[in-house]
Amino acid sequence: MLVEIDGPAGRLEARLDLPPEVRGVGGDGQLAQAAPSGPRAAVVLAHPHPKLGGTMHTKAVYQAAKALTRIGCAALRFNFRGVGASAGSYADGPGEMDDCRAALDFVRRRFPDAHLWCGGMSFGAWIGLTAGVQDPRVSALIGIASPVTRYDFEMVRASAKPKFFVHGEFDDICPLRDMKAFYARAADPKELVVIEAADHLFDGKVGEVGDAVEDLLGDWNG
Repeated sequence: MLVEIDGPAGRLEARLDLPPEVRGVGGDGQLAQAAPSGPRAAVVLAHPHPKLGGTMHTKAVYQAAKALTRIGCAALRFNFRGVGASAGSYADGPGEMDDCRAALDFVRRRFPDAHLWCGGMSFGAWIGLTAGVQDPRVSALIGIASPVTRYDFEMVRASAKPKFFVHGEFDDICPLRDMKAFYARAADPKELVVIEAADHLFDGKVGEVGDAVEDLLGDWNG
């Protein structure tokens, strides 16, 4: 369902995907009193770089969101400021961090009893993982095609929060050797899935991104 987030630069366009077992959800995404169960986790996913065509509809982000609903989670994808129908304009990172924090507040209000996870893809992985590390409510981090050599991931590397990474074998933006070096130094707990023959955008492999997310987090309880 399409929802709106009150962002720091104005309205943010978003889509909330729900697991089939969650019923009685109103048009604004708020759980009705009659709903028999809430999601096991509420997850915020941030999209790739706005200046390079990234949106909440980026295929790998879409597949990750759908995978999360299959394992009982509510997944929120949102457009950063200036993307799609979202108000504002690109803010070089800090503003997008604030957008992500607004998205976390949104899902926490609607699913107060669910675990809260945060992540994203490419530029969105930097945004989502960093915002997630800084937010004490967030209990797990999800990084897809994380560009660990292009942005400052030091806070993420040092965090003791569980970190789940999905990376392409032939990623041309962040080569796998760099991701593996980062992963080796990252604090536990952590897991990494490498998708064979996949580039940075997982062209032709986006379904495997969803499979990897499902495998990594299907049995996770935290």
